[in-house]
Amino acid sequence: MFPVLTKQLNRMLKAKRKRPAAAKPARKTTDTETERRILDAARTVFIRRGTAGARMQEIAAEARVNQALLHYYFRSKERLSAAVFQQFASRLFPAVLGVLSSDRTLDDKIDALIATYIDNLVQNPFLPGYLLSELHHQPERVEQFLAAVSGGTHGAAIQSAFLVVGRQIKEAVDAGTMRPIAPQQFFINLISLCIFPFAARPMLSIALGMDDAAFIRFMEQRRWELPSFFRSALRP
Repeated sequence: MFPVLTKQLNRMLKAKRKRPAAAKPARKTTDTETERRILDAARTVFIRRGTAGARMQEIAAEARVNQALLHYYFRSKERLSAAVFQQFASRLFPAVLGVLSSDRTLDDKIDALIATYIDNLVQNPFLPGYLLSELHHQPERVEQFLAAVSGGTHGAAIQSAFLVVGRQIKEAVDAGTMRPIAPQQFFINLISLCIFPFAARPMLSIALGMDDAAFIRFMEQRRWELPSFFRSALRP
């Protein structure tokens, strides 16, 4: 009996030793990495060509993927353009709304808004031109974007932020340290001073003789000079 059992055990052990090891799955690029690469490529091409002039083939080549994969992720140039627009806009809107709604002093909000805009736009200098062009051709994207980043409550969130700023302006006016101004005018005046040099960069670069490095230095200087300039303009 024991020799028989011994032979059976030996056969089982031998078969186990011969069993091939399970093949390890090859590492694949994750969906997130591929989508990010496509969005980065689309952003580059849209800025270079404009959305209307961009071609999916060029975006695929920039992302180093085939067109079938590009269409798998985004279906069409319109969907890809909307995704890039939202990616761009989401870099600023939540931060700006957070500053406006916060309990910071009005002076701190001026400093923070200027820093937020200029720091972001120095890193993405063609962003204002791209956003303005997109909004001119497809204004409905504003509503779509605001709804996406605020969970559909953007109207209430913006109104609440302006109420906070309006109350702070009234307190400053009552204290005699600021002239009256609507919170909407306060905000538009401030961001216009930040955005205009970037939106008009090609013209300014030629008119003022600035290369890329000189323009960045110009904006860094502006980042520190704008707060005092803006506050001076609001004094009674």
